[in-house]
Amino acid sequence: MDKRYMMSLAIVVATTNVLQAQEQDIRDSVYIDADIKEVKVTARRPGTSRLRGAINGTKIGQVELFRAACCNLGESFTTNPSVDVNYSDATTGAKQIKLLGLSGTYVQMLTENIPNFRGIAAPYSLGYVPGPWMKAIQVSKGSASVKNGYESITGQINIDYLKPEEDEGVGVNLFYDSMTRLEANADGNIHLGNGVSTEILTHYENMIDMHDDNNDGFYDKPMTEQFHIQNRWQWKQTRNIFHAGVDFLVEDKEGGQTHHAADRYKIGITTHRYEAYLKNAVILNPEHGTNIAFMATGSSHGQNAHYGQKFYDGNQKNLYASLILEHNFTEAHNISAGLSLNHDYYNQDYTLSAIAPENYTPSDKTEKETTSGAYAQYTFTPSEVLTAMAGFRIDHSSQFGTFATPRVHLKFQPHEIVSFRVSAGKGYRTVHAMAENSYLLASGRQLVAENNLEQEEAWNYGISSALNIPLFGKTLQVNLEYYYTNFLHQMIVDYDTDSRFIMLRNLDGDSYSHTFQVDASYPLFRGFTLTAAYRLNDVKSTYNGVLKTKPLTNKYKGLVTVSYKTPLGLWQFDATLQLNGGGKLPNAYTLADGSQSWGSSFGAYEQVSAQVTRWFRHFSVYVGGENLTNFKQKNPILNAQNPYGADFEPTLVWGPVEGRLFYLGVRVNLGGRMI
Repeated sequence: MDKRYMMSLAIVVATTNVLQAQEQDIRDSVYIDADIKEVKVTARRPGTSRLRGAINGTKIGQVELFRAACCNLGESFTTNPSVDVNYSDATTGAKQIKLLGLSGTYVQMLTENIPNFRGIAAPYSLGYVPGPWMKAIQVSKGSASVKNGYESITGQINIDYLKPEEDEGVGVNLFYDSMTRLEANADGNIHLGNGVSTEILTHYENMIDMHDDNNDGFYDKPMTEQFHIQNRWQWKQTRNIFHAGVDFLVEDKEGGQTHHAADRYKIGITTHRYEAYLKNAVILNPEHGTNIAFMATGSSHGQNAHYGQKFYDGNQKNLYASLILEHNFTEAHNISAGLSLNHDYYNQDYTLSAIAPENYTPSDKTEKETTSGAYAQYTFTPSEVLTAMAGFRIDHSSQFGTFATPRVHLKFQPHEIVSFRVSAGKGYRTVHAMAENSYLLASGRQLVAENNLEQEEAWNYGISSALNIPLFGKTLQVNLEYYYTNFLHQMIVDYDTDSRFIMLRNLDGDSYSHTFQVDASYPLFRGFTLTAAYRLNDVKSTYNGVLKTKPLTNKYKGLVTVSYKTPLGLWQFDATLQLNGGGKLPNAYTLADGSQSWGSSFGAYEQVSAQVTRWFRHFSVYVGGENLTNFKQKNPILNAQNPYGADFEPTLVWGPVEGRLFYLGVRVNLGGRMI
């Protein structure tokens, strides 16, 4: 039997003994002391709730995050019908979010409402946020508020960390899976008096062994070791709130071929990330909610990566600052106005293995952009029936000049049973071609960028309806939504034009996304909730003058989740079924032997995950499995036997690379860290 399964079995047996002893202690204490000294009445928090304002979105709380292993941000959307997370390729471990059928570069990532994880950090950032550090995740769809800038095109994902000002407590999370991945997390906070509180969040992970379950001669994903620590502070006075913190991350990834010959194809990615932030809010008039806030963050992200004979070394320095004024004229009229400044500096070095085609050269290895902006946003709420929000901002980029970003959101709720939302808005994004797509260097093709890549620009329109239907004494929650994203300028990843190159080029033609989704949730009986969702994607772009379906995009997705918690809250059972629709592959090309390099499309597949949690007074134990159907993409790496050849292709990943996986974890919560 494989040693990793033996180790997993040993841990399960040991944990079972501990649980049995704990249960016996509980039973003994009940019989010894039958007096009930205290009775607590508690209400269960909903795992997911809808945002109440004009913007369509949801809040994913800790209850929902605990329904799966949730080791990091990229593994936090297993039970979410709106957000997909997939591997970008089969060798580097890079993952990307997809929202509204489009890649995560069009989703603005925020931490504590500050823009974050851009540029070089983007391909691997989903592994930079440990799950136990998160208090909640807000996911909004469509054009977002102009407060946070102009970059949101398909939506925003905002991460709320655990707070230093919460009740004092300590939390520990230990995790181990059958792929020999070990994680340890610890957090704690303390109140120092006079409104000062602080907390420390720590994370360590290590994959002890590498694995090649599909026997293609390449490790299924890199062996990763990561150290991560964050220190956060708050000072709160009657009319002043100050937040500040620092964050340090070091990560090493090692992968590639399994054999150790002199010409072994190796992949190594080393990351050093340092970050500091501060936020200060001064309340000027409590009666009118008048306050002025200043936010600033600075980060340095260094990455040294090699992919066989190619390498990418980059360092990105970012400085962001924002000044915000909020005022309520009356309960119905709110105004928000502010200024922002963002500066990016990229120092890069990389090698390519072939001569670029005409009009293509490696992008500038030093990239600089400073963007200053101003915005105003007005919200009109005459009653609970209507909320209207209109925002407009003007920004000036040192690279692209001056541009305007208008956005409008409307919520109409004629009855408590039904509400409607409508939105329209524009978004922009600066492309950093090599930094954001460095993982594509793993391909045998040459990665090249077109001269003078334009700033991406798109309109997004959305309409949605939320229904709360009384049914058999309970409430059936139904959500229907449709979004249309239309690109005026876009950078596309072109596999089709020339079989020798992966081209990063300006769009020449149409590019759009239509997304329709319906989801419903119903508590069948006490403690048991059933959720079902279906999403349909129609995503197309123009490649070499021809409008085509975007490759590696699922046509549809179905999701069914069930959750049951026993009446006393001691046991919880969760299961999720995902149905992933098929899609198109990039155009194949003819190999030397006359055969085609790959097929024209990929088929649908399903995945099942499940978890059982046992809750105790101060800790919980969870056991679960992912991809229990054991579905794996048959050939995630094409021409794996010749990694230095032009036909080597690990970047056409559309399905799971790893097979069935089991895991075991323990959460310890003392004091204020109890959920």
